[in-house]
Amino acid sequence: MRKKQRAEYIQARLAELYPETPIPLDHTDPYTLLVAVLLSAQCTDERVNKVTPALFKLADNPYAMAGKTPAAVEKIIKPCGLSPRKSRAIVELSGMLIDRHDGEVPQSFEHLESLPGVGHKTASVVMSQAFGVPAFPVDTHIHRLAQRWGLTSGKNVVQTEADLKKLFAEEHWNNLHLQIIFYGRQYCSARGCDGTVCEICTTCYPRRRTPPVVHSP
Repeated sequence: MRKKQRAEYIQARLAELYPETPIPLDHTDPYTLLVAVLLSAQCTDERVNKVTPALFKLADNPYAMAGKTPAAVEKIIKPCGLSPRKSRAIVELSGMLIDRHDGEVPQSFEHLESLPGVGHKTASVVMSQAFGVPAFPVDTHIHRLAQRWGLTSGKNVVQTEADLKKLFAEEHWNNLHLQIIFYGRQYCSARGCDGTVCEICTTCYPRRRTPPVVHSP
C-alpha cells in the first residue's frame, strides 16, 4: 500500500469507527476550553475533567480569574502536574485577555500563541474546536500513529503536522485529529500496540514483523 492509499484507507476507517468527534475536554465556551487545553499538557484529559469543575467554580471567565492568586489556582489544579507554571499562566493570560482583547479569546493563532502557557498545539485546538478554523493539532498519540502508519518520517511534531496537512484535505483536519487520538487511545496505544498489532497497523503493513522505529516528539 502506498502512502496515499494508506491515508485514504485510514481516513475512511476512522470515519466508520468514530462518526462523531466530541471534544474530550469538558468546557462551556472558548475561554474554559483554552484553560482546559492548557491544563492537559503532560496530563490526561480524564484528570483535567476531574479538576476543572472546582477551578471553574472558582472562576470561569477572564475577569474572575484575573482577580485570583496563582496560589489559589495552583491548589486546585495540582493533580494536573506542572501546577506552579500552569497556575501562573492561567492568571496571567486572563489578565492579558482583558487588557488586549476585551476579555475575549482571540480568533488568531498569532494572538493565542502570544499568551502565557499557550503553544502552537494549544492554539490549534482552540482555533479548530472553539472557532471551527481548520487546524491539525499534533499530540503524542498523533505523532506516534502517523509514524507507525507511514504517514510521516518526521522526528518532531512540527514536521508531522506539515506532512499530515499535505496528505489530508483541509475540511477533514478538525475531525481527523480527534479520530486519530480516539483510535490511539483505544487500539494503538504506546503499550497496547507496537505497530504490529492493531487493525490499521496490520492492514497498512500486513508483512511487518518487527516494530517500526518511532521518534519521540
